[in-house]
Amino acid sequence: MNTTAAHNRFSHLLATRPWLLADGATGSNLFDMGLVSGDAPELWNEEHPDRIARLHQGFVDAGADIVLTNTFGGTRYRLKLHQAQDRVHELNVKAAGIARGVADAAGRPVAVAGSIGPTGEIMEPIGSLSADDAQAAFAEQARALAEGGVDVLWIETMSSREEVAAAVAGAATVGLPIVVTVSFDTNGRTMMGLSAHDLAQIEQASTHKLAACGTNCGVGASEVVACVRNLAEAAGPDVVLVAKGNCGIPQFVGGSICYNGTPELMALYARMAFDAGARIIGGCCGTSPKHLAAMHQALLAHTRQASPSLEQIESQLGDVSTGAKAQWAGQQSREAGAAPGANLQRGSGRRRAAAGGDKPTPNA
Repeated sequence: MNTTAAHNRFSHLLATRPWLLADGATGSNLFDMGLVSGDAPELWNEEHPDRIARLHQGFVDAGADIVLTNTFGGTRYRLKLHQAQDRVHELNVKAAGIARGVADAAGRPVAVAGSIGPTGEIMEPIGSLSADDAQAAFAEQARALAEGGVDVLWIETMSSREEVAAAVAGAATVGLPIVVTVSFDTNGRTMMGLSAHDLAQIEQASTHKLAACGTNCGVGASEVVACVRNLAEAAGPDVVLVAKGNCGIPQFVGGSICYNGTPELMALYARMAFDAGARIIGGCCGTSPKHLAAMHQALLAHTRQASPSLEQIESQLGDVSTGAKAQWAGQQSREAGAAPGANLQRGSGRRRAAAGGDKPTPNA
């Protein structure tokens, strides 16, 4: 396994291209192929490898430069929910091999990213998962993905500083480039309170140099673009940024979840994300090959412009959260971005209690 920039597909693409197009959704597209809610997508790497390959092929045909493996829940903690915790190696190697086969037949350089999602556990001191155990789980998955032939390890949809650190440390054991994205899905922050400024600090302080960092999933294209702009301001021009936003907003239609983003909306999002500072742009939940093809054409025809204003983002893509707006204005505290009437003591009370300080009140 040669991990130098000259031989690593991902690193070479990043060094020679102004932007890269990452793929779209895995889960929502697999639901359209017959995956049942509650089932593990990772089991389809063995049960329906043809469908996984077909999804990858659709994204490659749409112009993707990077395809993510079907391994988002591929740690032993997530697989344990399906009694498959002893199949980490098998399922991750298989997934990487499926994606590798599609990428290598593309007729152009396409990088395979090994998707590594959260464990689903809460880490110490709030929860019970230790840093060592989390790191070991991530390292186990990373080794299998590397063995299967991925070019980069793609840590995504993270929420806590502690889990990011454990995932990066585990991934670093195999020597491949590492990308980290978090989900700013809670008023401009992650569920565990990280802001774009916090992510920039994590990137700067990381012992293991990240190839890129950014945001995925979240609450819509407008919020992703605003958070990318905030991250660009905090991280500076030398950090490669990732935007992988959802295809609009989820809606419950006819008994199933659908996303309201059109190809036209996602094309506009792709251009604005690039202008805001992202160099790797893709889609997350709800993004189909049709959406990705529109994004590809939009980027091909686009020359980077000035970073969009907040007014442009909201008028063209949709609302931006109060928290993200406050960060845009340079106000980094949770208080500055809080919605009117928000109880800012609830989370902090639990954290103090977990650390052995004040006990939370019964209503906390």
